[in-house]
Amino acid sequence: MRPTRERAAILRRSLRVTLAASAGFYPFLYAAEMPAAALYALFAPIALGLLSAIPGSGRRQALVTLCALPPALVLATLGTLLAVDTWAATGGMLVIGFLLAFAAVAGPRPAGAAPGLQLFYILACFPPYAPEVLGERLAGLSVGVLLVALSQVLLPDPPVPSYRDRLASALVTAARAAATGEVPPQDLREAGSRMRLSHLPASERPAGAGRTDRAREQAGRAVRRLLDQLATLAETPRTPRDPASDTLLGRVAELSDACAHSLRTGSRPPVPGALERAMRDFQSERIRAASGPYTPAMPTPDGVPGRGEPDSRRPDSPPAGRTPPAAVLRRQSQVLALAESARIVEISLDIAANGRPTAPPAPRDQFWYAGLSTPTLWARRFLGNVTLRSVLFQNAVRTALGLAAARLVAGSLGLAHGFWVLLAVLTLGRTTVGATWRQARPALIGNAVGALVAGALVIGFGPHTDAYAVLLAPAMLVGFSVGPLLGTAYTQGLFTLVVATAFAQLAPVTWKLSEARMVDVATGSVVGLLCGLLAWPAGARREVRRAMAGLLRTCGGLVPPTAEALLTPSPGSRAAPQTLPSLHRLRLAEAAYAQYRSESGTAAQETGPDWHAVLIAADHMLTGAHRLPRFGLRPSTGPANPEAVRARGTAAGLQAEADRIAAGLAHGRPVGEPFAVAEPQEYSPASLSVDLEVWMTSLGHQLTRIEASMARPSRPRPRGLPSDGTAGP
Repeated sequence: MRPTRERAAILRRSLRVTLAASAGFYPFLYAAEMPAAALYALFAPIALGLLSAIPGSGRRQALVTLCALPPALVLATLGTLLAVDTWAATGGMLVIGFLLAFAAVAGPRPAGAAPGLQLFYILACFPPYAPEVLGERLAGLSVGVLLVALSQVLLPDPPVPSYRDRLASALVTAARAAATGEVPPQDLREAGSRMRLSHLPASERPAGAGRTDRAREQAGRAVRRLLDQLATLAETPRTPRDPASDTLLGRVAELSDACAHSLRTGSRPPVPGALERAMRDFQSERIRAASGPYTPAMPTPDGVPGRGEPDSRRPDSPPAGRTPPAAVLRRQSQVLALAESARIVEISLDIAANGRPTAPPAPRDQFWYAGLSTPTLWARRFLGNVTLRSVLFQNAVRTALGLAAARLVAGSLGLAHGFWVLLAVLTLGRTTVGATWRQARPALIGNAVGALVAGALVIGFGPHTDAYAVLLAPAMLVGFSVGPLLGTAYTQGLFTLVVATAFAQLAPVTWKLSEARMVDVATGSVVGLLCGLLAWPAGARREVRRAMAGLLRTCGGLVPPTAEALLTPSPGSRAAPQTLPSLHRLRLAEAAYAQYRSESGTAAQETGPDWHAVLIAADHMLTGAHRLPRFGLRPSTGPANPEAVRARGTAAGLQAEADRIAAGLAHGRPVGEPFAVAEPQEYSPASLSVDLEVWMTSLGHQLTRIEASMARPSRPRPRGLPSDGTAGP
């Protein structure tokens, strides 16, 4: 049973499409006597209101619908002109099918409108070749699009919380946790989970290629990481009093509150820089404490850390003259890491609000998009997905080949109403062969039953078009609502009744109309299955393995140079490793994982590798590669000290472990012997960078969890589990 909110949305959509289609079809057919215009006025609301899944509020949907009108007119014109020849129409279908399907790289709104735009070319590219009716077709199409846009404004879906509101709420939670430490870790992790893109409505996902959307997406990722770090800090056993950490946490809380206020009120966000200065003051105090006897930094009246005597009134205040305990140093490392996440939020929101950063952000690789123009960013988005490793490219190729093959078959065999063949490919095709067959099988059954009922209807009413005129609107209302609620078979059967009652008014029909639809849908189903079988039949299942293995292998290569940057005695040589190739791999892996999760409702999914854990580990490596060379605490002794040698060996072992697990992910099973990261021991803070130790220890635990998930036996996902499970990008 569908949730109440989803049922209400389906009923509203059915009412919008029915009203828009009726308002265009009847006047054109019976008042203006323009059957070609009536047909396009009928199918325009079906294309953009039913076949398309345009996300957002009513006004946003209407804006996208209106923006789709110019390309719809161009596509209808091209289809009308290319209908002169089967091969010309097929070639046009191949190019247009690919371009519209590949538009998914631009975000959910272009992707949602693409199927409807495909239909405008499909309708026009079939015989009869009649360029003289092009004006009628364009008039009907224009009126239909305007009517569906009007219906979207008058009958909108209820609003959903915006991404800005969700981001602000998460920052308020982070501020409270940083200021008081009283937020339960579970609540912090749940707040972060609500920021996952898979848990957001498509209309609210910052999926564009421009600076604003990229900055908001980066801010959301950083907030999720901040909340998780605060949860981990809350679970860490208590340490002796550490005023410097408390002060820095207070700065994080103040910044989080200020950013949340900016998001909610629309005011300018804080100017970046204050938190980084606080982090550098904090790091200076750590260096001072690590290079001599431990005298805790006491907060001065203005809240800035400074030297002072330990508070004898606090039993947890360490006495002067002692080296900081390792537990304190590790907690300081955790606080500095979460402050870096807050700093990324600060800079990202500044870019999102102003279009460009107020000051050059650092490190440059982490905000590589900040100085590029919008056309350059869009070009990079499209060119970055022009690869056989991109699931978006694979889907576009699969869709284009299927539609072109269907157009060639329908034209070569001279099938009556051949556009139904392409419509079947468009609506029933899925990203895997198994999922396509599971859609096609009930569609064929439902279409057969609907054809029998439609044939009886045509025989019973004969040429009485007034009867069909009375039945059309109720048939649309029932078919567009009950069908999606009950499943594919009902959708196809009821849609057959709709097209029968519509075409019976446009021209005299017989029961053979139902026969033609059955043949066309069956032909389209076969073409879709064959195309899926030849072009990436397993969907994203195989690609997600390749993408995750490549991501882990690339990010693993960042560990040794990051360690070397902290162990090198010369500050001038502490350059961060190049991370742009890893960021590109991360985008491809996220796209493959997102499609893999979307397929879980239609294909038998298996337990096994924890792909979300792989993404977390990769993000951990990338963040450390950016943060540690800038803020990491270095040992004051030479690079040949035993602890530094051990750290280099651990870094090399972690890279080898990432490569070994990547090979296992690619082959579907663990390979080789695991590398165990030695548990940290008590040591002098001058002998090793505690930040490097904490980072590598955490990374070792994450890799161990990934391998443990690979060792679990594969089995089908139980029925009834939500399609997005508990993980998501």
